[in-house]
Amino acid sequence: MSRARYLPGYVLYRVLSGIFGLLPEPVMRRVGEGLGWLLSFVAGDRRAMSARHLSRVVGEGADIDRLTRQAFASYGRYWAETFWVRPRRLAAMAEHISIEGDEIVRAHQDQGGLIVAIPHLGNWEVAGIEAINLGLDLVAAAELLPNPLISEWFIAQRAVFGIDVVLVKSGVSTELLKRLQDGKTLALPSDRDLKGRGVAVTFFGEETTLPAGPFVLAKRTGAPVLPVATYFREGRGHHFVVRPPLDGAGSIGDMAQELAGHFEDFIREHPTQWHLLQPLWPSDREEPT
Repeated sequence: MSRARYLPGYVLYRVLSGIFGLLPEPVMRRVGEGLGWLLSFVAGDRRAMSARHLSRVVGEGADIDRLTRQAFASYGRYWAETFWVRPRRLAAMAEHISIEGDEIVRAHQDQGGLIVAIPHLGNWEVAGIEAINLGLDLVAAAELLPNPLISEWFIAQRAVFGIDVVLVKSGVSTELLKRLQDGKTLALPSDRDLKGRGVAVTFFGEETTLPAGPFVLAKRTGAPVLPVATYFREGRGHHFVVRPPLDGAGSIGDMAQELAGHFEDFIREHPTQWHLLQPLWPSDREEPT
């Protein structure tokens, strides 16, 4: 089928990239947050889904409507940075990155491949910049989008961040296993199980599943799984938190539940930076939003 039918969406991404690329960093950040906040008023089902997720995180009594709009503003900042990043800006971005737990990474990076399990917090793709600083070759798994031109654009953008992308399709597990055995570091977003056939966990008090990939790969290779979060700073820049490896001696289910506990801590720290607008718990799919 002709790729021409995918051109309008792709052209929109390129135009936005061009516009945001012209803006100074503070302006880009504020425009992104403003557009995200405005989007929250027309986002419909996605705003409702974000509100459901936030309700589980912060509990009753919180101003969920206000928090949801803040979450969309944060998501707008993520997209603005994605459109804005250029190779010439990486050094300046690196100067505004801080990290807790870099000694944990350094203690394990000479043992072969690493698995970094991350939730969709802040701008998780900035991990590529910090990985370069730590001397890691970062590989990420990403879902194949309906528009192949946009998928190709995303791969190119993530390459700017220093991330090599493996698309989630047939044979992806074998490819990730090979990269891990070659000593690469896998960065795997692990808070959303796309097919709902992963490992059962209790997450924010409700049963759901997490993708099995990080735990299966760890069992097959002995690679440590490091829980990692990345946050936006209040102003410019990003902050990373790295925690010690999961207990590899436990079962896959034990490892998944341990990771779920770390993710709960990470998300509670800055709940409005959690950019998850799709169903996560079975009840999200069963009940109208």
